[in-house]
Amino acid sequence: MTASAARDVAQRTLERAVGRLLALQQPDGHWKGELETNVTIDAEDLFLRHYLGLLDERAAQATARWIRSRQREDGSFPTFFGGPPDLSTTVEAYVALRLAGDPVDAEHMARARAVVAELGGLNATRVFTRMWLSLLGLWSWDAVPPLPPEQMLLPARAPLSIYSFGCWARQTIVALQIATTHKPVRPVPFRIDELEPGRPAPTHPLDRVLHAYARVAIRPLRRLALRRAVKWVIDRQEVDGSWGGIQPPWVWSLIALHEHGFPLDHPVLERGLAGLDTFTIEDEAGRRIEACQSPVWDTALALIALLDAGLPPGHEAVRRGAEWLAAREVRVKGDWAVRRPRLAPGGFPFEYANDNYPDIDDSAEIVMALRRAGVGSAEADRAVAWMLGMQSRNGGWAAFDVDNTSTLPNKLPFCDFGEVTDPPSADVTAHVLEALGHEGRAGEPAVRRGLDYLLAEQEADGSWFGRWGANHLYGTGAAVPALVACGLGGHPAVGRAVDWLASVQNEDGGFGEDLRSYRDPAWRGRGASTASQTAWALLALHAAGEDGPVVDGAVRFLAETQRPDGGWDEPYFTGTGFPGDFYLNYHLYRLVFPVSALGRIVRKGADS
Repeated sequence: MTASAARDVAQRTLERAVGRLLALQQPDGHWKGELETNVTIDAEDLFLRHYLGLLDERAAQATARWIRSRQREDGSFPTFFGGPPDLSTTVEAYVALRLAGDPVDAEHMARARAVVAELGGLNATRVFTRMWLSLLGLWSWDAVPPLPPEQMLLPARAPLSIYSFGCWARQTIVALQIATTHKPVRPVPFRIDELEPGRPAPTHPLDRVLHAYARVAIRPLRRLALRRAVKWVIDRQEVDGSWGGIQPPWVWSLIALHEHGFPLDHPVLERGLAGLDTFTIEDEAGRRIEACQSPVWDTALALIALLDAGLPPGHEAVRRGAEWLAAREVRVKGDWAVRRPRLAPGGFPFEYANDNYPDIDDSAEIVMALRRAGVGSAEADRAVAWMLGMQSRNGGWAAFDVDNTSTLPNKLPFCDFGEVTDPPSADVTAHVLEALGHEGRAGEPAVRRGLDYLLAEQEADGSWFGRWGANHLYGTGAAVPALVACGLGGHPAVGRAVDWLASVQNEDGGFGEDLRSYRDPAWRGRGASTASQTAWALLALHAAGEDGPVVDGAVRFLAETQRPDGGWDEPYFTGTGFPGDFYLNYHLYRLVFPVSALGRIVRKGADS
């Protein structure tokens, strides 16, 4: 294909995709794609509603229909599309289907039981699963690690204070301190003796200590700790009724407060339950719950994509989107201020309403979007100042916190699922550096420290780890544009990244990386081609000034797999919640990133 023909293909593909993206804009100017996860979120919604006495037959059957649709031929439920069977996910799905009335002798239930037995039985499930089983009367609270509320009495800078944990874990842990103290139970009308128990897991030494302490805890001290925990939870409820806009602390806060004595008609619980309804999707496929929502992030990426595609800053869609974004600015102090008490608030959240936890990653992308759109100058200025103040000692940036790098939380017996701290990562740092580079601040000491961190994080193969996206394709797609924006386009690290990308391109021209790469390095850069991951590779290649067969092949893949409506099909999960444990399918990723990549390539061709 000649260079001219390749540009024509890219242009036609881009035009269709831009049309699709514009059609998805909400009337008030923002974008929001569905955020899909695994069925534990849906199962746990049924468990929560059963505990609260709010589970109705219609919701149970609609949710069961969705859960059944996610079961695979072998009977298992994975944590991501195409992934290996997951024991805890399969157990929670099975119990939810029992709760909805599916008979034990149904063929799909028998297949799920076989998977549970093969993967080690109930004793091998994660702690969170056993906590849910305890809530339903199917397990003993005495057989799960307690979380003593006295932790609330530790100073903020103590080695194992709640502020040693990342914000998502912190919020969940405080709710669980209340719940595991009260040990709430609302039995279900069945047993699960048919599930293989498996070999008893070894008891963690600290688990025995915590259980012993719970039996001799000083009662006045415990009451004080519980009062502080309850107040802490109430103080952090967001205006939409959520806690952090994410499912784990949200549902456990509702359980904890209700068990502590809050009636269902208490304003805090009423707001919490009403907010959950806004995270519920119901259609012909069934009823499902979004574990979180990403409208601010989606809108920032959509604006950048449209501007990359050549829409002028004054375009009506760009203006409305930018004005909506600017209005989302956070002007209050959240938990981040524990480590940065003198830093003025600023920045932006990930969701509609989580002002307690502005997101450094979002803030970086929004600064770039607002600057290019010519909107929100003061908001962007404050966000830049806030991001600079949130730099960690090692030069990098994390998503929500500063210097949240302790290794102690991971050693606790209840921390067996997902990341519980928020250390700096290459991808977040890269987004901040890219924004600061475009701000003309590449020569400042903070940026130079950030660049030192980012360069040191490059893997031996030339890629970068992706904390919040799958995985090395995401990290590399973020790092290379950042280095170029900061004037390091000629650095050897960029050349190594380009070589790595060329080495992992699929035969169909696209790029893909299976989420198993978080545990198995053999999967790095390997997997079925997806539109979003192909676009990440193109963003890096474009920033590095590359053209030729690798770029042409990736553009051709996007053109050949585009749907008639301008979008792309992408069942694969390319977003990351907890590396190795919990993943996300951002339904807008398959559109915004290809628009950005194709837009930059087309503009480069037009300028050459």
